[in-house]
Amino acid sequence: MAPKVMTTSKISFWKSIAQLGVLVMIGASCTKGFDKMNTNQHEATEDMMATDNLKTGAFFSQIQRNVMLFKDGSNLSSDYQVAQGLTSDVYSNYIAPTGTWYGGVHNGSYYFISAWIEKTFTSGFASVMPAWQSIKKIADEQGLPEISALATILKVEGMHRVTDAYGPIPYNNYGSGALQNAYSSQQDVYKKFFDELDAAIDVLTNYVQGNPGRVVLKNYDYIYNGNVVSWIKFANTLRLRLAMRIVYADAVLAQAEAEKSISNVYGVISTTNERAALQHSSSLVYYHPLYEIAYSFNAGEARMSASMDSYLNGYADPRRASYFTKADDGNYHGVRQGIITTTWTPYTGTKISNLNMNTSTTQLVWMTAAESYFLRAEGALRGWNMGGTAQNFYNQGITMSFMENGLAASDAATYSANNVLTPAAFTDNSGQSGNNIATPPTTVKIAWNAADNFETNLERIITQKWIAMYPDGPEGWAEFRRTGYPKLFPVVSNSSNGTINTAVQVRRIPFPQSEYNNNPTGVQSGISLLGGPDGGGTKVWWDKK
Repeated sequence: MAPKVMTTSKISFWKSIAQLGVLVMIGASCTKGFDKMNTNQHEATEDMMATDNLKTGAFFSQIQRNVMLFKDGSNLSSDYQVAQGLTSDVYSNYIAPTGTWYGGVHNGSYYFISAWIEKTFTSGFASVMPAWQSIKKIADEQGLPEISALATILKVEGMHRVTDAYGPIPYNNYGSGALQNAYSSQQDVYKKFFDELDAAIDVLTNYVQGNPGRVVLKNYDYIYNGNVVSWIKFANTLRLRLAMRIVYADAVLAQAEAEKSISNVYGVISTTNERAALQHSSSLVYYHPLYEIAYSFNAGEARMSASMDSYLNGYADPRRASYFTKADDGNYHGVRQGIITTTWTPYTGTKISNLNMNTSTTQLVWMTAAESYFLRAEGALRGWNMGGTAQNFYNQGITMSFMENGLAASDAATYSANNVLTPAAFTDNSGQSGNNIATPPTTVKIAWNAADNFETNLERIITQKWIAMYPDGPEGWAEFRRTGYPKLFPVVSNSSNGTINTAVQVRRIPFPQSEYNNNPTGVQSGISLLGGPDGGGTKVWWDKK
């Protein structure tokens, strides 16, 4: 199936209520039935809305459904594919695209297809931002700051993925009423993220301390079932993630925001059951969109990448079986990015490992417990107050990742202690020797070594973090751009006409054509803030290393 573009219009309030199956019957009438005759018996009154959080709940669910797109009745798996599967999932080197589109001259070889670079932007501004704005207005009117705070955390989670992909975005002045929305620099967007998270975390911390055990929006929360303490831990970890993101652009602000998260009374995500993921339930039945992309779209339009092949096989990583299926020879094989071909027959079928996805249990994960520990490991390596040592957090990160993938902590301990194995050479299992890489780009080992220099231990942390975050392409790609780790294989063919350096790899995706059509003044302001051409070779603000 060729990737489709489906414009997601803003879900109206009344449609959201209908989808939730709400049927509110109005009670007793006033004298002569006047109120009964003049009240729609199938609509909720303002009083009922305030009581049951129906106004805010529908929009809260809407944001959660649009952080990462999936087939839910409004979005399709193909929406995920063009929003993430053919950009960040590929550029992170988690997967390789194996569709027959355009003979291979497309996003995967750095030739951007206009329709494939729209969805991340339009989903953020058509679904996440309007829903947040509605929640904030209603919550402020009803005196519910805790709901506004939860919505703000969701907004930052959704929109940091947008700015990390494009750079400047029309964020800080959103909702001002201007017909042409001016863009904010990414530096200003990140500063606002921190202001918003700081305020939201403070509000929720005070709320929990004043209302111990009380849940919020339980019936509309697909992540934590209304558990406010869990939301605080997620927000603290999100703040830590964003702080680390800007460490090479503003080290002082990065450290300050990171240490705020650790010093908060509720802290950060620390156990597997605290990770942020869309929970499968009777109210949310879904499967991971990569399943349909890998198994149902034509002969399969995604496979294990060559970089994953090199690291997982070189390290004899037990997580291979959790992530991928075996090829016909009983081993795990990936495929290079950027192959120009009109047929993928040599690569599909059973020669290349497919994605190991279960239709009923594989979750869309926003943040793993492992990531939280690797963030703290890097902070400690930098000398920040993270509440422990880099080595301890690093080993805990590996343990959490093993446990999150159904493996034993004892297996993680054995793996973490290995000081011999290194990434493997890559051999194209289809027999196309021109795609082989005889010498891997790194010899970094698994076991922590305090005697190694800063960069070696940073590479060690980010490499294991990258493995642990699979298949979260936006985070994997962002970490590679931010740190240069893990060291990933270059594309076989670079079709960017010289705008992207093959060795440096792609740094962002261009602004969508819809912005040029509908907001030309705004997008030109974004380009001026970008500091370079609107192409894949221009770095975003935090990409300073």
